[in-house]
Amino acid sequence: MVAAPVSTAVAGSAWSAALLSALPVPSGSLAPVQERGRLGLIGRALPGRRDEDWRFTDLTALTALDPISLAAPPPPPSRQLPPAAGQVLRLHLDRGDDPLAGVSLPAGLSPLTEPELKQVLGQALEANGSRDQWPVLLNKAAACRVLALRVRGRVAPVLELVSDAGVGPGLLPLRVCLLLEEDASLSLLQVHRSSGANLTSVLVEALLGRGASLNHGLLTAGAPESVLLAQVAVAQEPASEVTLTSASGGWGLVRFEPRLHQVEGAARSCLRGLQVVNQRQCADTHSQMLFGGPDGSLDQLHKVVADDAGRSVFNGAVRVPRAAQRTDAAQLSRSLLLSDRARVDTKPELEIVADDVRCAHGATVSRLQQDELFYLQSRGIAADRAARLLLRGYCEEVLRDLPAAAAAWQPLSIVLGTPNER
Repeated sequence: MVAAPVSTAVAGSAWSAALLSALPVPSGSLAPVQERGRLGLIGRALPGRRDEDWRFTDLTALTALDPISLAAPPPPPSRQLPPAAGQVLRLHLDRGDDPLAGVSLPAGLSPLTEPELKQVLGQALEANGSRDQWPVLLNKAAACRVLALRVRGRVAPVLELVSDAGVGPGLLPLRVCLLLEEDASLSLLQVHRSSGANLTSVLVEALLGRGASLNHGLLTAGAPESVLLAQVAVAQEPASEVTLTSASGGWGLVRFEPRLHQVEGAARSCLRGLQVVNQRQCADTHSQMLFGGPDGSLDQLHKVVADDAGRSVFNGAVRVPRAAQRTDAAQLSRSLLLSDRARVDTKPELEIVADDVRCAHGATVSRLQQDELFYLQSRGIAADRAARLLLRGYCEEVLRDLPAAAAAWQPLSIVLGTPNER
């Protein structure tokens, strides 16, 4: 269900209050967390233009959703899924039951016990200063279950987490907590889809022990009426490595916030992002990288394709305090405008206090290069196909860093909303 136009829609703290009043009574192992999340939202307005981190984010798609209808869980999805690739463990997070029920986990993966979960849940959020952010509180208030896993050694299969909010109204809250022990290794692909006026809330926490490695991919496809709020919080011990690759397309509003903290430095972080917007869609990525010690590194590339009246926002904050000597950080934002009505707000941001560092950032906004189009056309390729080929190459620079299991989902088709062209 879509509410009245934005000018008369329930907004601000009233919107949150309406949602809170309609949520079911807290239940399950996360009942205390739900209660704390709801207490944090009481009297709190939706983030808006007066909040620095949200001043460019258009919340029209969110406030157009009826909060009363959101309180009901979305119906089970009926869309077919592509067959899982070889060496993939696929778990479904959208069916209302325990995703581990009846599943035989591979060597190296085991559920966290309830005492262990109480000890680690929220640690990564606390380390990244995001415990009380509005999207985090929303997820806490609604999620009654968490997929919590311990990772030991090298896990051979790719862990694939799949959800589909479907075509009906509702709120789909998804929470994941990962504890990677020393020298553990995991490849994780999350695929989230929606085709209706609903809200998907995703919260992922990952704690990486010394020498651990996490390759995380987030592939999402929505509809012009659907909203995705996703937060990934990572805390890294020395000698650990993390690669976060995200790609999204089709959502009326998508807000993605990866937050990484190298607790004592001496770790490696890689961020790759691709967001595609058209019509009147809004995609917003707010990333944060905090170096807590020396000898850390960051390699970040964020790419945008904006068409029609689509709007993209990117704010990449890199914090290098005095303790983080010999930090090596590179951040690049590249945006491709395909329409005179599209808009891009990009803000790579470095805050450096240490004096022995190598840090760089940059931002470019451009169109498809005419000389490249001419080159392809001169070899007999039609203009529209030449443009699609260039666009494909532009996107593949990010998509190729997704876990290999993503190929079964045809990520280029997902983000562009068109069939792959060979």
